[in-house]
Amino acid sequence: MKTELKAKFLQHLNKKRADKGFTLIELLVVIIIIGILAAIALPTFLNQTAKGKQAEAKSNISSINRTQTSYRAEKSAFAANFNQLALGTLNSTTGTATTVNYSYTVVGGNDSASVVAQSNDTSLKSYSGGTSRYVNSESQSVMTSIICEALQPGTGTPALINAITGGNTGSAPGCNTTNASPVE
Repeated sequence: MKTELKAKFLQHLNKKRADKGFTLIELLVVIIIIGILAAIALPTFLNQTAKGKQAEAKSNISSINRTQTSYRAEKSAFAANFNQLALGTLNSTTGTATTVNYSYTVVGGNDSASVVAQSNDTSLKSYSGGTSRYVNSESQSVMTSIICEALQPGTGTPALINAITGGNTGSAPGCNTTNASPVE
């Protein structure tokens, strides 16, 4: 009788082990839930990578604008190339420089300077920046800067900044509101 009891106990244990595991339906439900979560998260993730790449252009243009202001205070004219600005991140003896994500063009004169960051990727927005020295309504010499962001992504070079005029009859730079908005 003892052996019979042992045999039944072993059969019971084997049957219990066979009941463990997941059914096919349970596995399919888990896979479907993971697929739905991935479909929700993927666009958000891709949007964040574009924002990170666009931060490069904003940062570089901001640095260029600040450096142009300092250069103008020292030299009485804005820099016409990147080596004059001595930024370190953008080096070129001409007015153009390129990174992985953007192509930069800088133009400098006596009373105004502008920079364009044209995206090399159709999923990224282009940016423009400008700095000008002008005389305000209180007859004070003022230097101001602006950064403009294209409303739509693309590799074109839209006129993001209104024509920058400086000097005694000049004005503060502004964004072309038909295809750009100011960056805060």
